[in-house]
Amino acid sequence: MKFLLDQGLPRSTVDYLRDSGVESEHVGALGLATASDDEILSVGRDRGAVVVTLDSDFHAILALSNASTPSVIRIRIEGLKGEAVANIIVAVVAGAAADLTAGATVTVTERRIAVRRLPLIDKAND
Repeated sequence: MKFLLDQGLPRSTVDYLRDSGVESEHVGALGLATASDDEILSVGRDRGAVVVTLDSDFHAILALSNASTPSVIRIRIEGLKGEAVANIIVAVVAGAAADLTAGATVTVTERRIAVRRLPLIDKAND
């Protein structure tokens, strides 16, 4: 499983993930520092990567578009350094790898990790 880290996350997270054997890239290193959320989701989808962000817009875009990929991890904890972000990603993978592989949104707070499978809109209940 590989990860695409959004602009608000420390670039050093990529190094910590690499040290843990986890493949990842930062949007800034790909020349996407000013890319729109839609563009970042598209790049994540094209690369088969889980997008990791601090931004709630990614979940909203996935819901509105009824998309089933890419998976997105939203971290709702402020002020984290690269190593702490990497530890959170590793913990999410340990508990939700199957969901992330199938397509999911994950929200991480200090108290819990919430997982919802994609697409977020259930057509059977529309």
